[in-house]
This record gives sequence, structure tokens and C-alpha cells, in this order.
Amino acid sequence: MSYQMQQLSYLIGLTIVLFFLWHTPALYPLKILVVFFHESSHAIATLLTGVRVIEMEVVKEAGGHVISSGGNRFITLTAGYLGSLVWGVSIFLLAVGTHWDRWLMGALGSILVAITLIFIENAFAYGFGLGMGALMILSAKYLSTQINDVLLRIIGLTSILYVPLDIYSDTIARSNLRSDARMLAEETGIATLIWGGIWLGLSLIMIYYCFRLSIKLNPNASKTQENHP
Repeated sequence: MSYQMQQLSYLIGLTIVLFFLWHTPALYPLKILVVFFHESSHAIATLLTGVRVIEMEVVKEAGGHVISSGGNRFITLTAGYLGSLVWGVSIFLLAVGTHWDRWLMGALGSILVAITLIFIENAFAYGFGLGMGALMILSAKYLSTQINDVLLRIIGLTSILYVPLDIYSDTIARSNLRSDARMLAEETGIATLIWGGIWLGLSLIMIYYCFRLSIKLNPNASKTQENHP
């Protein structure tokens, strides 16, 4: 079996497993982690627009919010869903395409701890952020590259799949919710459904190219070329 077919089989297998576990408690920590990515993206975008993050919260119901002192509302509101997708795509592709899995897991854990200490105030998110970050750092230190690779792929793929489902649920199926799209609609006068549709379309395009690239990536290719000029 070719390397590309192996990667495709791996991707399909992980996706099927996540599909059957999607509404079970097994994926609850990963869904909270994706919400962490979502709210962190809002917070980072807020800082990049030159204003201060007043409050960031993640709650046990798999929701959250960021309150800022101002800034560019288009950038900060758009950053939530698409930013969390960037987190997922980056983690997944780095896991698939490199042998940096232990380093990546440690870096991800450290980033999670730093975000928690800098931005988080509510007890649930504080405990989750520090606890999950610590587990990632311990995984990087004590578990094998192969195990870290599988864990990173699961984290990345969960974030990737969660984003379009969340966009559809929050902005299209329940467009009455006060979602990022609803708040952007209030700012721009463009309907919530339109923003939801735009974000959903962009997320699906990003996911398509992510999966397409992941099947082609081969971290052993450079070694093979060096050994067989």
C-alpha cells in the first residue's frame, strides 16, 4: 500500500471513530479544547487590533466569550470560528507532515497554560486550561512520538470537524442565537445567515485543501531522497 493510501485510510478511520463518539462523554474534553481555541482566537485577534482583552471565559456547557475594550469588530468576530479552524488545520498538518510530535505537543501544552494564565478568570476554564496544558506537557515528555502523533491528529481533526458543525448550528440552524455571526450582522447590516453561510463555505474549502494536502505529506520523503539520490 502506498504512503498516500495509508494516510487516506488513517484519515477515514479517525473520522469514523470521531463520528461514532461525537455525542458521547469521551469527546467532551476535546470539544472544550476546541472552544478554548475559538475564544483564544478572539483574544489574539483583539490584541492584534491594538486593544485590551477585558475578560475571556470558557464554560462547561461548551461555550464562552471574550470581552474587549474595542478594536476592529469584523476581525475579532471573524477570528472565532475561522481561527479555531486554523488551530486544528495547523496541528493536524504538522502531526501528519513532520516528526516533531513530542515538541509540538509540549509547545501546545505550554501555549494553553500561557493563555490560561494571561486571559482566563473563571474557575472552570482556569482548571481545564492548566490541567489540559499539564497533560500535554507530560505527554510530550513521557510518551512516544507515535502516541503523541495519534493524539495530535485526534486533537486537530476534532477541531477541524467541530468548526463547520458549530457554524451551521449557531448561525444557520439557530440564527436567532447571539452568535459571532449575529453580532457581526448587527455591526454590518448583513444578515446572520449570510455571514454563517460565508464562514461555512470558507471552512469547508479550508478543510478540503487540508485533507488533500495531508494525504500528500510524507515526513520521510527528504530522508528517502538523501539516501537514494
